[in-house]
Amino acid sequence: MDEKKFLAEQFEANRPRLRAVAYRMLGSTAEVDDAVQETWLRLSRTEAAAVDNLGGWLTTVIARICLDMLRSRKSRREEPMSPDVPEPVAENPSERETEMADSVGAALLVVLETLAPAERLAFVLHDMFAVPFEEIAPIVGRTPAAARQLASRARRRVQGAPPAPDADFDRRRGIVEAFLAASRNGDFEGLLAVLAPDAVVRADEAAQRLGSLPEIRGAAAIAEAFKGRAQAAQPALVDGELGVAVIFGGRLRIVLRVTTEGDRIAAIDAIANASDIETLDVEVLDAAGGA
Repeated sequence: MDEKKFLAEQFEANRPRLRAVAYRMLGSTAEVDDAVQETWLRLSRTEAAAVDNLGGWLTTVIARICLDMLRSRKSRREEPMSPDVPEPVAENPSERETEMADSVGAALLVVLETLAPAERLAFVLHDMFAVPFEEIAPIVGRTPAAARQLASRARRRVQGAPPAPDADFDRRRGIVEAFLAASRNGDFEGLLAVLAPDAVVRADEAAQRLGSLPEIRGAAAIAEAFKGRAQAAQPALVDGELGVAVIFGGRLRIVLRVTTEGDRIAAIDAIANASDIETLDVEVLDAAGGA
């Protein structure tokens, strides 16, 4: 069979699932059409023989496209799309697809619009389409454990339950707060105590200019660089994950993604490019531990 015809047939077989994923991610039939079309264009430019699991590959591709569209929508400060009645998953749906379509209504789509893009993707792919967290993790740029936490937080919000106590989150927040306190106080030994020996700081070009933060490796070098700083830094949720917001002049200037391993900080990624910050969902945490 002609390869292009084969690809087209395989794509059409997967189209109902792709539309279902995209609709739950975007809530807009017009954007769904755009996302599905872009997925086809990417498939047509790909060496199909190198793809082991075409269905999984297509799901990953459309998820990335939808995530980019959600982040772009947020960066343009658009109002969420007003969802209508969810469209059918397929013309001849299976029993599973019928149950899934019945479980998604306008009310759920309204709640989904309140989630951070990464939370929405993790929840939709895992809870609605049974995609393993190991496959979700690289799409959102997190570890499988972090992707699981994103979906868990989204699930609680969808179910209308108050956030459950999270001992691990409290522990990691304590590490971040200890780091910030030691930084403000110029406490070199205190900084060393919360940094992994092989910790690394990475910064985009804007952060390097704004905060004099080049790539730094090793706990001692990082402690020296951060000693006496962090005066304008506060713990925050960054796309649902624990991080740091640096606010001065009334503006969010730098966002730090913080990765912990055990009881120490293993990596800090500093983001100061304004267009990148606009795509992030940043929620400063108050002194009591809430948002």
